[in-house]
Amino acid sequence: MNAAANRPAARRAAVDKPRLLIVEDEPALVELLRYNLEQSGFEVDSTDNGERALTVIGETPPDLVLLDWMLPGLSGIELCRRLRRQPDTRNLPIVMLTARGEEHDRVRGLDAGADDYVAKPFSPVELIARVRAVLRRIRPALAEAVLIYGDLSMDLVAHRVTRDGQPIHLGPTEFRLLRHFLEHPGRVFSREQLLDSVWGRDVYVEARTVDVHIRRLRLALNRDGLTDIIRTVRAAGYSLDARRD
Repeated sequence: MNAAANRPAARRAAVDKPRLLIVEDEPALVELLRYNLEQSGFEVDSTDNGERALTVIGETPPDLVLLDWMLPGLSGIELCRRLRRQPDTRNLPIVMLTARGEEHDRVRGLDAGADDYVAKPFSPVELIARVRAVLRRIRPALAEAVLIYGDLSMDLVAHRVTRDGQPIHLGPTEFRLLRHFLEHPGRVFSREQLLDSVWGRDVYVEARTVDVHIRRLRLALNRDGLTDIIRTVRAAGYSLDARRD
């Protein structure tokens, strides 16, 4: 009786998983992505060329496509353009994966219609955070109530933050600041951009105020010898980035 009662809930949970399509011709990378994405609660399909991807997407549209730039036959960037031209896939979330890291290449990918761009080699943790961020922006119904980056977790409903399983107590401004970073992992924001996004455009606050709250956020997150995940980029700003050069 108990087992039968539990089955519908288990099915519903499986149906609710966001479905991702990986379009990538490197088998080892596909397996790495599949493992990490499935461990993070996604359903994953894959194909190794652009023409087959068009067929798969046409038959069963995924919630998001992870698309490699360099593919045999139909390139990733041309596939992205075709998807954007078709009414049924015009708004399909696309994250491009590529070894091309130059600014003009990133611009080409975004101009072709990609929603985000991740250069190889990349951290699976950052990639998954970027995928979640794109889904939150474009498919709110798939948005999670919990934002996760590595061992850091923010429950938006309960208004709680934990790191390495331990509660982190933040003031309202630090909470909003951290949420902004979690929604855009790996991206560098200037003080002015953070002021506009976290404090609001209509509020006058000195730029140095950002430094004060970043310092408070660091103290809260990095206690007990944990790695500092707020990166200072000289003459540019701050980002949430667990990697170290």
